[in-house]
Amino acid sequence: MSDDRESTTRGYGAGEVDSVISVEEVVRQTAAIAEEISLEQLDALVEGEPYIALNDLVAGYGQMHILHGINLRLGRKQSLCLIGPNGAGKSTVLHAIFGFNNIFSGSILIGEDGEQTDVTALSPSEKLEKAGIAYILQDKSIFPGMTVEENLWMGGFLKNQPAEARAAAESVFDKYPRLAARRRHQAKVLSGGERRLLEISRALVMNPELLLVDEPSIGLEPRFIDMVFEILYDLQHNEGKTIIMVEQNAKKGLEFADIGYVMVSGKIAVAGKGSELLENPKVGELFLGG
Repeated sequence: MSDDRESTTRGYGAGEVDSVISVEEVVRQTAAIAEEISLEQLDALVEGEPYIALNDLVAGYGQMHILHGINLRLGRKQSLCLIGPNGAGKSTVLHAIFGFNNIFSGSILIGEDGEQTDVTALSPSEKLEKAGIAYILQDKSIFPGMTVEENLWMGGFLKNQPAEARAAAESVFDKYPRLAARRRHQAKVLSGGERRLLEISRALVMNPELLLVDEPSIGLEPRFIDMVFEILYDLQHNEGKTIIMVEQNAKKGLEFADIGYVMVSGKIAVAGKGSELLENPKVGELFLGG
């Protein structure tokens, strides 16, 4: 489209629509359905006690505030999907958790059984090493001139554990024969789906407990989108990973996630189980093409 301010609900939810509305109008309509969300409501969506909690988090870039008092709750081995219009602050939440931006106030706590640790001020490398948080970037973050094998080893170098990385890479190859067959190929020759698999696998080499996944379906063909979500499902349900995801394909993200938050203008507008948001007519009209 000639005007980058224009979007359609197809862009957010991959549904068929008959009209085109601007991002500004999506923001306005999302704000109109916003609810007053209590901590009790967020806690009720968690299975057991929260494993990660964001408390009144104000964060942004430079001196600009993007998030305005965000609260988030997620239990261990659960998944949460953030949806909303462009500019809502979804990726900024992931950046704040991992330490990629400035946190002006509020806190990020991780842990359970009464032993939560405040990780708000930790650097990204400290959050990886001490809190088991890994970030799978929205952009293509692999090293195209390196082999698949070398890309996986890089995960270990980030934790200064190269020997462990090599062993973990072998486990990845055992789990994903598609990558094993290409282990000595340069990453630049991989398909889009294979590159996304490599990005996910490189994070797994670091043995994280919490995966931050930014737009896993972006730029992929439908068959590879299904493959990526099957992999994420396996990581959550069979390997016990906790997952916080930003996903523009709202339908796919909410079908996957235990919990969904709709964001607008740096705040949580609607929160519920993923299945509930799929059935919410207002959410459906804006983001699911319904």
